[in-house]
Amino acid sequence: MEKDFVGIDVSKDSLDIAAFNANKKLHFSNDEAGITQIIKAFDEMAPALVVMEATGGYETPLVYALNKVGIPCAVVNPREVRDFARATKKLAKTDSIDAQVLAHFAAAIKPEPRPLSDEEGRELGAILTRRRQVVEMLTAEKNRMHTARKPVKEEIKEHIAYLEKRLARIESNLSGRIQESPVKKMKYQLLRSVPGVGPTLSITLLVDLPELGNLNRRQIAALVGVAPLNRDSGTLRGKRRVWGGRSQVRAALYMASLVATRHNPVIKRFYTRLCEAGKAKKVALVACMRKLLTILNAMLKHCVSWHFGEPVLVSNVH
Repeated sequence: MEKDFVGIDVSKDSLDIAAFNANKKLHFSNDEAGITQIIKAFDEMAPALVVMEATGGYETPLVYALNKVGIPCAVVNPREVRDFARATKKLAKTDSIDAQVLAHFAAAIKPEPRPLSDEEGRELGAILTRRRQVVEMLTAEKNRMHTARKPVKEEIKEHIAYLEKRLARIESNLSGRIQESPVKKMKYQLLRSVPGVGPTLSITLLVDLPELGNLNRRQIAALVGVAPLNRDSGTLRGKRRVWGGRSQVRAALYMASLVATRHNPVIKRFYTRLCEAGKAKKVALVACMRKLLTILNAMLKHCVSWHFGEPVLVSNVH
């Protein structure tokens, strides 16, 4: 039987499936029973590739189940699928139509399947997500302090103190789990050896960028969203821009690069040289983000720690 390309439209309660070549449509509930039925149905359909959009976590149980039985699966950016739908004149939008568009997208684009992390990685990811939520709440409460009136100011102070305790506990939990994993502990120590790379970036890279150390520098830059993209067409010549990628990783990398321009000798020299050459500071900083990411990628690939002075590893990274 010829393998087919399959699209799955994921929602909180349901999973709509469409096959590209067989013109087959199926509907299941988004729960354990529905996922079990899908796995059985795929025994007959034998999909070459299953594609679904990232939906904030509703797709996760199904992706894990597909990975477990060896069915290639790709979770793609919804923006890419929307653009593809417009290009193919599929402007109507229902769950069934969305599944068909995803199946067509799978057949035409063939996005690369990427397995999800192991159970240990998933747990770390959940804790890291909670850390971000607590940090956002802390920031919001501290901002409210500036305009809060006296009757509520004390309550906000108490809430800030509570959130700071929760944040300390979460960070202790993250650190403890990394220390318990020999592989993650080794990678964490390599990352932390680089001036400017703190605990937040190190943990974010370990959890949200498991591909670090396994791809080349161009692939890893594109995955994070710090690779410059051309904006040239005809006689028009535009500035190169970065776009897409993993926003959480990029945000942590931005802050680390900002610190590195002051305290990391290699990044500091690189940043100064770009600024002296007339580059805008923001452009220079993005270039530093890309260089720092390239260095970290090479370090994990070769299991080499940071060396001060004139490091052999860094001098070979362009």
